[in-house]
Amino acid sequence: MEELSAVRQAAIAALASAGVPSPGADADLLLCHVLGISRSELKLRELRGDVFQGDQREQFTALVAARRTRIPLQHLTGVAHFRYLELKVGPGVFTPRPETETVVQLGLDFVAAHRIDAPSCIDLCSGSGAIAAALASELPGSRVWAVELSAEAIGYTRANCLPHQVTVLHQDATSLPGEFDASMDLVISNPPYIPPNAIPREAEVRDHDPDMALYGLGEDGLQIPRAISAQAMKLLRPGGYFVMEHAEVQQDSAAAMLREAGFERVAGHKDLTGRARATSGYAPHREAVPPTTHRA
Repeated sequence: MEELSAVRQAAIAALASAGVPSPGADADLLLCHVLGISRSELKLRELRGDVFQGDQREQFTALVAARRTRIPLQHLTGVAHFRYLELKVGPGVFTPRPETETVVQLGLDFVAAHRIDAPSCIDLCSGSGAIAAALASELPGSRVWAVELSAEAIGYTRANCLPHQVTVLHQDATSLPGEFDASMDLVISNPPYIPPNAIPREAEVRDHDPDMALYGLGEDGLQIPRAISAQAMKLLRPGGYFVMEHAEVQQDSAAAMLREAGFERVAGHKDLTGRARATSGYAPHREAVPPTTHRA
């Protein structure tokens, strides 16, 4: 039997040689998954010189071999961490990214700044349900909806959202029923937005995230985001807030798109790495239309 530290170092070297971007973190997370322990417990066992048992060693070796082929870490463990949540993920659903956490924070900041006690929020193109579940878990008393079209992803949407009392809608996020019009305080979306000729370099994204969650259609990749922006305008009450994630290079076109949809106070936002990550806007305060006067 090998010492845990030796097994860990060998795994890091194997992952690094395969071009895995974060070999140390991935090796640790796979070890924790196999052993059923936390990372702090893993460090403690390594310091004690604990050994690796036979069956667990075989399972870990198989997982490292799979990760070397660039199968996403989250597909191997079945979970993704997002803000304060542990989400269920796997093949067929877009794996939530840390940068989207800042998009959620923009929505939370809006609710806090306007002191909305029981906000109505909706997550369009919800995928795993990460945004909706985060909003529901961090906004006590809120009412949250998650909308997802993919038949492959919807199971994950429900699994992650229903424990937080999120209402899940399996339908097209660009054409919701009129009963939702002017009913939302907050709309957030991380829609597909990659242009057709901008194939992702990362194998984990290119080969394993579903195309339906990646490519936004149209030459600029913004066909679906434009439809989402128009839908958001319909959904928001006067003064409501819309936040949409997009690619760094789409910052200017996203701002123009929101203005064309009628949003006011349009602003761009950067993620924690300093990259342009999202654009937001407010629904206008619509003036009441005076009644038509009929003359005899």
